[in-house]
Amino acid sequence: MEKVPMTAGGYEALEAELKRLKTVDRPAVIQAISAAREHGDLSENAEYHAAKEKQSFIETRVIELEDKISRAQVIDVSKLSGQVIKFGATITLVDIDTDDEVVYQIVGVDEADVKAGRLSVSSPVARALIGKTVGDEIEVTTPGGHKSYEILKVQFG
Repeated sequence: MEKVPMTAGGYEALEAELKRLKTVDRPAVIQAISAAREHGDLSENAEYHAAKEKQSFIETRVIELEDKISRAQVIDVSKLSGQVIKFGATITLVDIDTDDEVVYQIVGVDEADVKAGRLSVSSPVARALIGKTVGDEIEVTTPGGHKSYEILKVQFG
């Protein structure tokens, strides 16, 4: 069974979503299905079909979250150190072409949010960064085109 790396915050977010789905969303959709059944003929009941579709989505997501949580490898970033980039590192980069500085943290797939500076460990930029150190240059093809960066700073915690 393949482990899924994530930060403690990412793990907590998955657990919170799972709890919400089980305690709030699931009972609400069951109530909606029950109410829609009372309207009669189910074959032409749009409310019933919409509620059943939502129930299917919720149940699929619950299974997905339970699987990820069971395979979670929670990495305590505050206990990591060093100059070599690895999961959990916060990296300051400078775009060689524009001199713009960007700061990214390498996080789990479910935690990624590029606008918030959180790169998925499986993204092209993160894969290019892992194993590098301050002063190294990387070149990567992103959805926005070809980019060249120099690593200015690596920190953990």
